[in-house]
Parts: sequence; structure tokens; C-alpha cells
Amino acid sequence: MEFRMADYKDIDDIMNIIFKAQENFRNKKIDQWQNNYPNHDIIREDIKNKNSYVLLKDGVIIGTVYLSFDEEPTYKEIYKGQWLSNEQYAVIHRMAVDLEYKGLGLATLMMKYVEDICLSKNIHSIKVDTHSENLSMQRSLEKNGYKYCGIIYLEDGNERVAFEKLLLN
Repeated sequence: MEFRMADYKDIDDIMNIIFKAQENFRNKKIDQWQNNYPNHDIIREDIKNKNSYVLLKDGVIIGTVYLSFDEEPTYKEIYKGQWLSNEQYAVIHRMAVDLEYKGLGLATLMMKYVEDICLSKNIHSIKVDTHSENLSMQRSLEKNGYKYCGIIYLEDGNERVAFEKLLLN
């Protein structure tokens, strides 16, 4: 397995994973990643800003994740709970594994790579949010030590459940 920063040449492969995830959400009646989100332009911007990473198996992209160390504006206010810390944090968004590789622990593997990057930058908090009906992501987060913290609202007003993990050296 290889985990690396994404390049512009990876956009189509990343989007193929996202398209499959969007269809999977649609089939499960989960209103996440619908309405042309995320799209090519968003992924291109993620790559430009050096926030997009990919997981490869035998040279084939099988997973993708957004990792940023910039403050997330929608995380300033949290409802029905509180963050575990107020220190500098990393943000995970747009994590997806190719459906053909689901159930193999690859989300866990990507989270471990993300944690290693965070620790190398002396960042000890990772925050993430997901749709309340995206139970597989919530299970994955909890399995990997993320704690439920409360509710946040996206810029468009949609509600998301928020999690945080504190990293030890």
C-alpha cells in the first residue's frame, strides 16, 4: 500500500471513487454527497492546496481523503456537546474507499496515515463530521478512537455529527 499526496492526474480516479460513494449514499437514501458535491472543481482545488491524499494498492487508487490544517469555519460553533480540545487541529473531509475494497480496513489505514502526518506536524487533534445517517463512517470513526462531540451546521445549514480524536505522541 502507498499513501501519498494526490496529483492532478489522479482526479478521474478520485472522482470514480466519489461517484460510486454518491450512488451508494443515494441507494441508501442518505442525503450526503449529493447535488454535484464533491465535484471535479472541488477535488482540483483540494489538490492545488495540497490537501488531497490517495491510497494506492498495486499502483491503483482505492481510497481518497482530504486533510487540512486550516481552521474549519463550521467548527467554531458546536451544539448539544463540545469539542474535546481547543488546540490547533487537523480536519478530515471527503474520505472514501472504492466500494470494491470496502470492509478491508482501508479507512482505518488511511486514518493511521493521517495521524502520522498530524504528529509529524505536532498536531494532536483531528476533527471530522459526517451525516447522521452515515452509520458506516460513524462506526469507523468510533472504532478508531474518535469521540462524538456534538452537532455542527454546514454553511448551507445542513446538520452534521462531529467527532474529534486526540493524538498521543
